[in-house]
Amino acid sequence: MASLRLAEESSPSPGESELAVNPFDGLPFSSRYYELLEQRRALPIWAARFIFLEHLESSPSGVVLVSGDPGSGKSTQIPQWCAEFALARGFQKGQVTVTQPYPLAALSLALRVADEMDLTLGHEVGYSIPQEDCTGPNTILRFCWDRLLLQELASTRGTGTWSVLVLDEAQERSVASDSLQGLLRDARLGNLPGDPRVVVVTDSALEPKLQAFWDNPPIVHVPREHGGSPTPIYKDKVPTNRVEAACQAVLDLCWKEAPGDVLVYLPSEEEISLCCESLSKEVGTLALPGAPPRVLPLHPGCGQAVQAIYEDTDTGARKVVITHWLADFSFSLPSIRHVIDSGLELRSVYSPRIRAESQVLRPISKCQAKARQLRARGCPPGSCLCLYPKSILELEAPPLPHPRVCEENLSPLVLLLKRRQIAEPGQCHFLDRPAPEALMQALEDLDYLAALDDNGNLSDLGVILSEIPLPPELAKALLASCEFDCVDEMLTLAAMLTASPGFTQPPLCAEEAALRRALEHADGDHSSLIQVYEAFIQSGADESWCRARGLNWAALCYARKLRGELLELMRRIELPLSQPAFGSEQNRRNLQKALVSGYFLKVARDTDGTGNYLLLTHKHVAQLSSYCCYRNRRAPAKPPSWVLYHSFSISKDNCLSIVSEIQPQISEMPASCSDHLLKE
Repeated sequence: MASLRLAEESSPSPGESELAVNPFDGLPFSSRYYELLEQRRALPIWAARFIFLEHLESSPSGVVLVSGDPGSGKSTQIPQWCAEFALARGFQKGQVTVTQPYPLAALSLALRVADEMDLTLGHEVGYSIPQEDCTGPNTILRFCWDRLLLQELASTRGTGTWSVLVLDEAQERSVASDSLQGLLRDARLGNLPGDPRVVVVTDSALEPKLQAFWDNPPIVHVPREHGGSPTPIYKDKVPTNRVEAACQAVLDLCWKEAPGDVLVYLPSEEEISLCCESLSKEVGTLALPGAPPRVLPLHPGCGQAVQAIYEDTDTGARKVVITHWLADFSFSLPSIRHVIDSGLELRSVYSPRIRAESQVLRPISKCQAKARQLRARGCPPGSCLCLYPKSILELEAPPLPHPRVCEENLSPLVLLLKRRQIAEPGQCHFLDRPAPEALMQALEDLDYLAALDDNGNLSDLGVILSEIPLPPELAKALLASCEFDCVDEMLTLAAMLTASPGFTQPPLCAEEAALRRALEHADGDHSSLIQVYEAFIQSGADESWCRARGLNWAALCYARKLRGELLELMRRIELPLSQPAFGSEQNRRNLQKALVSGYFLKVARDTDGTGNYLLLTHKHVAQLSSYCCYRNRRAPAKPPSWVLYHSFSISKDNCLSIVSEIQPQISEMPASCSDHLLKE
């Protein structure tokens, strides 16, 4: 078979270095290629190479499942073998696309695979993540955030411009990954022109479910690694302070001089930041043996700083990587020998009945716990300290991660499915079907936004909303700003709302509080976000300026990129723009009207003059968050009577976040909003 012949030719031995030529760019292989090739051949997945290529060539359905443990090399090697397969077929259908559930994973894998293939990142190997498309006309292997690919697939009638699609880390159960599998299953790949192929890569725990979903396709089982796995050590009880317990466990390893890097799992980004800060202070004051360890965070806000995790340190310093659920499956760190696991994750869970999110702190699944323990395997095996009793894992942990399609607001997904001309989203195939009330609420919200016509299909407005990479209500507010002549301000606000949180923590001192207070706007949090962005740009995007005010520099940089992307999109679809007018009274009213056009379901009124707000869509009572600018005003300032809010959380206390006062004159609001207010 052509693909197998190419597979043999494209993996030369070091002795052939003078003759071997890279088939993807026609250049001789470098010495670096052969160094990495030896490492690749030592991976457990390498033993399954030829059986994988055989299945990819001969699968009647065009689908192949790959099942194996984390860290076995699936995410780096499978894409390369698919590229070899596509090259043997002459790339008749297009490139090889590999999806990842997190943008950071797509970026880091593209960097690693380009290095292993001896190719240039951005040319033959590239990646597509929000605000960054590092691909070119010669890109043959693209790593892509799964939500971006879902957006692309919804905008086309076929399967896209790929010859092989690799859906990696399917066990993460992201909404986009589950939805892509449903759409592709219904597309009947074997009957499509170009003979496209789909490879689903997963942990062995999800294999039976995927096998049934795809109607028994061929399966490639990755052999187990020869190195032993550590025997986890469990605590008798959960520590009262997780961060303190994790820091102490890291210091104990440093005192013992146990070789190898350390991976620490905590539930949230807030605890990751606290742990990094605390550990950095501790290692700076203690006379630890050897070079002081490098403390590195790993979470979605890290951006390209993730490259530091993979860099070799000249000093031989130990790396201590502090992370959360992001590194359960999506990141392989070969140098890790010690794992410290809190056994918990903090997730946002959406309730369609009350249109609210709650921050749920819950035990990880048994599958995640096993994946974390396997990070410390090797010869000899390392150590795994679980900061919780074994009984919690046995009695409270679910077998698999929770499917996100059952826990997120489905309005963006339903909008894309409607764009795909799927009349009844409930008829789509899902690995786990979402609750009917979640789908009904999503359809109802889209109808309120005028995204659907009388027949339940996408309206002209809905088609435009589906092209904007924002939640539907925020996209509607952005489109409304064209009518109300406040596009410049709404572009900034849309970017800032997407890139939140803007503040990293409460003010640490009086000076920081004063600097932050100077950025607050009298009109509320939405105008404050615009003011923060403008000041950030005027500062030259200075990181120290952000640090002095407790602002998230990475989030603000992300907002700047997103704003540019949204501006370019509006120009491309020829929507009218407007000149900046922030601060004028007319602009203030126009901005309020545009916001209400998208967020009229998120209006609340003060019931008793003390800040107890009744939400109009249901009878919950909420208070303003501690970050709200109205909470920071000195007494006797009275809380606003009517507010529009961005989000409602029922985590610890019923809390409204990003709030601005509105004047509910019925004549200035959309009919849908007027109806709600009249009922009140």
